[in-house]
Amino acid sequence: MTATIRQRVPIAMNRAEGRTAQLATFRGLADEGEHFACVIGPLPAVPLVRVHSECVTGDVLGSTRCDCGPQLDEAMKQLAAEGGILLYLRQEGRGIGLYNKIDTYHLQDRQIDTFRANELIGRGADERRYDVAAQMLQALGADRVELLTNNPDKVAQLRSLGIEVVAERTTSVHLTAANAQYLKAKREYGHELHSTELGMAPPRSATA
Repeated sequence: MTATIRQRVPIAMNRAEGRTAQLATFRGLADEGEHFACVIGPLPAVPLVRVHSECVTGDVLGSTRCDCGPQLDEAMKQLAAEGGILLYLRQEGRGIGLYNKIDTYHLQDRQIDTFRANELIGRGADERRYDVAAQMLQALGADRVELLTNNPDKVAQLRSLGIEVVAERTTSVHLTAANAQYLKAKREYGHELHSTELGMAPPRSATA
């Protein structure tokens, strides 16, 4: 399925640091979510891309239960400095929706990790799909990208969908007392998080 740009309009952004910023919406995406892109340019030949899944509690309300808000802030600073694309996907709670995510908070408060909590309410540990992200990038003419992520599954899915991930740049570890167990769970489920404070050694290349 091919997606096209529905609308692309300039948007004034304090975070853009003087660069041109545009908000793009799409038609023909694989699902009915109102996903959008923020394009901060001019773009380099291989733009930096952050594919960010919606987190109302972290992105909007500043919850410290996760690292979503700090990851979004970090991405926007890098995109503003270099030029790039933020894809904001409406996949709350790793794809299970806001209400279900709030339901899992009760389980997490009993020391059940976020992935297992999803499963205990009858949903997948991580239901996110990145076919819409691939469609959005292709519609924007960005088939070759540098991806800002610490999630190998995101990289693998995009590559399988025809996006050439030329390079990967990991996000920082935004550790707080409130999200330490959350970050440990992400590490155990395959995310590339390296922090001595979490008992996670840095990658070999970083210590050589």
